Amino acid sequence: MSEQCDHNCSSCAQSQDCTEKNNTPQDFLKPPHEMSSVKHIIGVLSGKGGVGKSMITSLLAVSLKRLGYRVGILDADITGPSIPKAFGIREKAAITEYGTLPVKTKTGIDIMSINLLLPKDTDPVVWRGPLIGQIVEQFWTDVIWDDIDYLLIDMPPGTGDVPLTVFQSIPIEGILVITSPQELVSMIVQKAVKMAEMMHIPILGLIENMSYFTCPDNGKNYAVFGESHIEEIAAAHRLKVLAKLPIDPSLTAACDEGSIEFYVDNPLASVAKTLQQTKGEQNMKIAVASENQKIAEHFGHCRNFNIFQIENDKIVSSTSVDNPGHKPGFLPNFLHEQGVNVIIAGGMGAGAIEIFQEKGIEIIIGASGDATEAVNAYLEGTLKSTGSVCQDHKHHDECGSR
Repeated sequence: MSEQCDHNCSSCAQSQDCTEKNNTPQDFLKPPHEMSSVKHIIGVLSGKGGVGKSMITSLLAVSLKRLGYRVGILDADITGPSIPKAFGIREKAAITEYGTLPVKTKTGIDIMSINLLLPKDTDPVVWRGPLIGQIVEQFWTDVIWDDIDYLLIDMPPGTGDVPLTVFQSIPIEGILVITSPQELVSMIVQKAVKMAEMMHIPILGLIENMSYFTCPDNGKNYAVFGESHIEEIAAAHRLKVLAKLPIDPSLTAACDEGSIEFYVDNPLASVAKTLQQTKGEQNMKIAVASENQKIAEHFGHCRNFNIFQIENDKIVSSTSVDNPGHKPGFLPNFLHEQGVNVIIAGGMGAGAIEIFQEKGIEIIIGASGDATEAVNAYLEGTLKSTGSVCQDHKHHDECGSR
């Protein structure tokens, strides 16, 4: 570099050979709207279309919302937007003098998609790559993302203009890579993984969709799209496999009906909790099966659930929820819908334990005494589960068995 350098590379004849210029990474990040407030930004990427990326983005948003977070989805798939459809959104985004306002779903998830701006949902977007990239950029700079904890960006498949624009323009903290079992898809998804590595974007993990189909007649799992290769990809790139989702016709129907946020058995609840831990979030909910303030001897037979809100390993509030009834299998799903992360009880049936484990909810059984004291003991690390499982007694059904 010349000693007389004025740092104006455009007018410098030696700019191509300038050591200082070539060793300085260029910052293309765009500032968000001045009225926006976003804590965490996560991209959802796939190397190929048709693997359920938008469905997984929607499910993850719903799971994070149920954990008590404020969630938004930036639909960056401009030519194939499907997020509004999954949530049953028909209204259009409002463009004000201050900026564009995302549309809220029925449970309060903020959504921004090109379909919320087009006159008709079926109108095609026939634009060239640079214009599409510009629109995605504006979804970040011109939309008011008000007080968002997690903003999920649903990107189009592949490694083209839009993913590049997102990686360069928006301060993404990490990405989730979605794949399916087919060997062809596995090969293509590695391109997405390598692109993220080239752009120095952390990969939070892999999610394999359509891993298997469980036959309703015999309960056996069948690899409809071939044997999975996700473990091989994960090992090659030292990544985590966060989930392997089955083919579920009822989930597909929920997307088609626009009722994804009311789908009860959300398969990404555990992934949302993993993200919560990855991002250092200490917020959680602990439920105690109680007789008023005392821990109930039997989970399903309790009078009420004391639900404690935890922040930074401290109790900040608590509420009491009456036991809505002990129909077999109902209570674990009920508490999961309340966003509970940990359940504490005296005894519990094996069926309830199995459901809690499927949903990634930690179980502490064999506890007794005061509910608040038990929660504090758990937070201090001194409350351990004794494995007191209720079996073959008069409370069998009431303890949450299937």
